[in-house]
Amino acid sequence: MRKEFLSIAAVSVGLFAGLGLTIPLARGDAKPRTISVDEIKDGMKGYGLTVFKGTEPERFDVEVVGVLRNFRPSQELILIKTPHPRLNVTKNVRGMSGSPIYLDGRLAGAYAYSWSSFQVEPVAGVTPIAPMLAEMRRPIPPGFWPLEGGAPLPASSAKAAGTKHASNGAPGNGTTAFDGAPGTYDVESHATQVATRLSAGLDPSRPVVPTATPLMLAGMSDRSIALVRKLFAPMGLEPVQAGSGGGSGTDDPNAPKRYVDGGGVGVQMARGDVSFMGLGTVTHVEGTKLCGFGHPMMEAGVTALPTAIGRVHWIFASDQHSSKIGEAARPLGALVQDRQSAIVVDETKSAPVFPLNVEIRGADGIPKKNWNVEIAEERFMSSGLVASVLGSIIDASVSERRDVTWKLKSKVSVRGHGTIELEDFGVATGGMPDAGELAHSKVARAVGEVLNNPWELTRLEKIETTLFVDYTRDLWKLRGLDVLDPVVDAGQVARVRVHLVPYAGPATTKILEVRMPNELAGKDVDLEVVPGYQVVPDLAAPQNLADLLANSARQSVTPRSLVLQFRARSQGVAYKGHVADRLPAFALDALRPSSTDVAPDAFPSYVRTIVPLDRYVEGSDRAKIKVRPIVR
Repeated sequence: MRKEFLSIAAVSVGLFAGLGLTIPLARGDAKPRTISVDEIKDGMKGYGLTVFKGTEPERFDVEVVGVLRNFRPSQELILIKTPHPRLNVTKNVRGMSGSPIYLDGRLAGAYAYSWSSFQVEPVAGVTPIAPMLAEMRRPIPPGFWPLEGGAPLPASSAKAAGTKHASNGAPGNGTTAFDGAPGTYDVESHATQVATRLSAGLDPSRPVVPTATPLMLAGMSDRSIALVRKLFAPMGLEPVQAGSGGGSGTDDPNAPKRYVDGGGVGVQMARGDVSFMGLGTVTHVEGTKLCGFGHPMMEAGVTALPTAIGRVHWIFASDQHSSKIGEAARPLGALVQDRQSAIVVDETKSAPVFPLNVEIRGADGIPKKNWNVEIAEERFMSSGLVASVLGSIIDASVSERRDVTWKLKSKVSVRGHGTIELEDFGVATGGMPDAGELAHSKVARAVGEVLNNPWELTRLEKIETTLFVDYTRDLWKLRGLDVLDPVVDAGQVARVRVHLVPYAGPATTKILEVRMPNELAGKDVDLEVVPGYQVVPDLAAPQNLADLLANSARQSVTPRSLVLQFRARSQGVAYKGHVADRLPAFALDALRPSSTDVAPDAFPSYVRTIVPLDRYVEGSDRAKIKVRPIVR
């Protein structure tokens, strides 16, 4: 009887041990059995989990090389070898970041760091599991805006939250926020700011770096990929041409419905007819949350970006750095934390996105005239994503090396502020603009301005864009002007004749007139003739988001026009959202405050005549006239 009991106990222990080794292959809803760094010794052997192909994790062997103490602030790094038939060829692999590593049957951490390029043996750095679990259990700040989904904050609350370093997702806050005055947004300057923050204090020659996150690009053109690499590569995101849009409603019915330890996880910045997805690996799942990557994606802190279960097609081997290539299998949850040791995803959360709809007109016979993409709403990414998506659509549809006149009419809908209409345009002799040029378009800038405004939290509800294409050079070149009235009396009209030459056909002339004010009596006046699209109207610095949106739609006078202008002797001022374009000096003195540093902004005042045309004009010219003094 005693022997039978011992035999049963031995079998039970064996079964338990066997089951213990399979626990990491499950979803991991229970708290994991973990091993601390202090218990890890050189030569310990174990295994890791990652997806080599498809969606199911597979095992690979690991052996401990050593432990680097205080590798990052309050964080060690476990060094491992990964002797595996495939990893012996690929060495370190982008996209394996987060692959759980088990030693003594317990979870030790996440495959996360590699050494410099041209590594010749499969050695990797493992982020210990303790700080990753701490981040997974870290609460989201109450009222964190990107995950709220409600109406904008009341004006008083928004104003209070709108300080430079406000909390809970307030305007102007965070690693990826734009540092600049409202109305001056530029996506390339923004990219430089973010890259500088993320690299502050880092040694550029350091041999150990986070295993870069492969950025799976689908539906992207080569010219657009160049912009993506310029904007996102400094953040550790490496563009890789892939497939699958992974938009809502495109779930693979055979894909897993939940995340699993060692499975693929993608962070989706865009999805639909064009897609961007950062691909990595799940380290551990507890309930509806998971931690992964073992390093930050952008180190953005608390954040909100759409996520998806990832599918891996292959691991491409490279002498410089190998990479997984894959796609989204099923959209699920949102990235909610992006921290030093891990990313954290919550399956129950939905991150904000806005639809970008593009229609193409004037290009007969193209295979696709309507494009639909969902863009993640994020302070830094969204503007560059809009430009990259538009550039890819243009390259796929109407990229030809011939004369073309194009117009991009966009409607940008902002929650609580209605819709603004913007127009970008151009005439080219060698084809359509690329994504790099579109990064400076009015529509891309408007996205950045809205998401980085310092006054209130709001949503981009949708962007509807129509591209009009005309394969002609709808352009006149300005070839000189004649001064018809070289001397005029004060208060009278001065006239100039401009010569306009089309690409083909006869030249034409236009008479432009402008009245000389009495204040210029006895003066020589420099006249300037310029295209309307080069003339920026006098705009007051915005005082709120409504002003900012109104200014975005008034960045130039009538694009198809000529403007005859000259500098007036008086000055204009802008103050508290209002513009007075011509004020005498005594008025400026009266407006200068004595009890505050907030003074009116003075600007040069111009007298202008705008002549609408049916074509764009290229070129400018100058002339001088004399205004006779007034005879008393």
